Amino acid sequence: MSVIRHVTLHGYVQGVGFRAFVEYEALKRRVGGWVRNRRDGSVEAMFSADADAVAAVIEACRKGPPGARVDALDQREGTAEDLKLVRRGEVFSMLSTA
Repeated sequence: MSVIRHVTLHGYVQGVGFRAFVEYEALKRRVGGWVRNRRDGSVEAMFSADADAVAAVIEACRKGPPGARVDALDQREGTAEDLKLVRRGEVFSMLSTA
């Protein structure tokens, strides 16, 4: 069963390669979507795939890359509209700061 999840990560998550880490983890599990930094210091991501693959990426995000510290992870259901930020021709996009 395919799901779409919107995730926001708080803590020391910028300047430590977090977006590249999320992209790697998503592509490794064939999860589509996008990731971007937020001006408030958080990282925001959208994931779309089967429920188990999305759950595995979210679990990896809870730990993050070396040097990161995740203090909180908020998640909610996403929509197909949310996925429209994925760049044409890409499975998973690393977006500019919003």
